[in-house]
Amino acid sequence: MTGLVNIACLQTRPRPDFQSALEEALGLAEIAVKDGADIIALPEYCGGLKTEGAIITPPVAQENEHPVLKGLCEFAAAREVWIIVGSVAVPGSNGKILNRGFIINDKGSIASRYDKIHLFDIQLSETEVYQESARVCGGQQAVLSHTPFALIGYSICYDLRFPGLYRDLAQAGAEILVVPAAFTKKTGEAHWHVLNRARAIENGAFVVAPCAIGPIEGGGESYGHSLIVDPWGEILADGGTSPGVVQATIDPEQVALTRAKIPSLTHDRTYTTATAKSGNTS
Repeated sequence: MTGLVNIACLQTRPRPDFQSALEEALGLAEIAVKDGADIIALPEYCGGLKTEGAIITPPVAQENEHPVLKGLCEFAAAREVWIIVGSVAVPGSNGKILNRGFIINDKGSIASRYDKIHLFDIQLSETEVYQESARVCGGQQAVLSHTPFALIGYSICYDLRFPGLYRDLAQAGAEILVVPAAFTKKTGEAHWHVLNRARAIENGAFVVAPCAIGPIEGGGESYGHSLIVDPWGEILADGGTSPGVVQATIDPEQVALTRAKIPSLTHDRTYTTATAKSGNTS
């Protein structure tokens, strides 16, 4: 797995239905391909996203019938490009859904799939509350995908706050960590850049983080600023605050070079935690 790789993040808006989501994605994907993209990456819930109060309510379809997934598979085959489908909503168990991401190869076939493990249940203020678990089942398995370009470790949005997942993926060989997201504007302004840079630095890996931009029908707003970060933590591309394509050419060999300089992935040790007692110890 050698050679330069042109990666494009599509900074799409959260769209309320399949048709508008697919139209926006394909329009930006055409631009990315014309600019030489080898891999196209889309945000979380790129298959559609709405909310009802604290509840996330994306449009849902079976995987083999999902119009956005089908359309992106057809595009990948026609343009001979790999696509990271940030996530779409598919039926889960007990009346809930799965927040599922995919990697599509350049023949239009699904190469891997990942169900978001960590669910976004938070209260940012009295009025801004999210309960993803009310609608979504959490995944149970980390996923590492072989591609012609690099080994890719998958994650989605809120997973970004759980560094152990990325450590496991990196120690299993991941060279690119993908973080498709619909990060909220409030948390994004505070934490998005530093968390993505930290995951890159901690693991000596590239981070590719396409993030949706703009208001969500029903409430909430996504932050944008899709990022491509190198293994040293340098931001190679930032999508800013408008819909569009953010693109960078990376060299996967930088991963091995960076890990040779700081081989922290091989320095983990086991330890115990002690609680010190207060008071006079003399």
